[in-house]
Amino acid sequence: MRFIGAGARSDRPQIDHDRVFTVPNALTVLRFMGVPLFIWLVLAQKEYGVAVVVLAVMAGSDWIDGYVARRFDQASKLGRVMDPLADRLALITVAVTLVIAGVLHWLYLAALLVPDAVLLAITLFFFRGHPDLPVSRVGKVRTGLLLLGTPLLVLSRLDSPFGGPLFLAAWIVLGLGLVGHWIAAYNYFWAILRKGRMQSHQDAAGHDAAGHDRARRGGENKDGGTA
Repeated sequence: MRFIGAGARSDRPQIDHDRVFTVPNALTVLRFMGVPLFIWLVLAQKEYGVAVVVLAVMAGSDWIDGYVARRFDQASKLGRVMDPLADRLALITVAVTLVIAGVLHWLYLAALLVPDAVLLAITLFFFRGHPDLPVSRVGKVRTGLLLLGTPLLVLSRLDSPFGGPLFLAAWIVLGLGLVGHWIAAYNYFWAILRKGRMQSHQDAAGHDAAGHDRARRGGENKDGGTA
């Protein structure tokens, strides 16, 4: 079974439906709900072990909802927007929480936020909303690495003889994830730019065609009125 794109069926194309109440969307909502629970466990309760379980459930639901959507034809337009938004919210909020808890350095958070801030700015400039771009393979691997490295780092805070090796493993995985994050951001930047420019050209062409059509109709009406 493939890890990336698991559940995809070659006998039929994937279609994004207009449905809202689907199993993948319910799993995405579950991932949203895991964010405040993680914050409470880490900052209020200092329950790092339970917090890791919550992260594992969130990461698992990310893979499962994609599999169910592809395998059982439950992909939706809403899910296409919600899924990457839930991933981004989870990654950033978890990072902020761990910075506050002293587990992560603020430079890690900056490395996450700077590319996202640039992409948000260019997206709002061109689209005033979601650019509706497919998630790239690099983006999927990046998300998986960051979601794996974060619980490893939290586990390294537990009082156990494996704290040192877990800490090292966590930063190797997180480092690879950050490299993938910047590569994915670079690719998304140019994809957004190309699509935004194409849309601008199409809008300009549409306005010109509409203007010529109005001018032609105005000329016809004028000619008809003087006949």
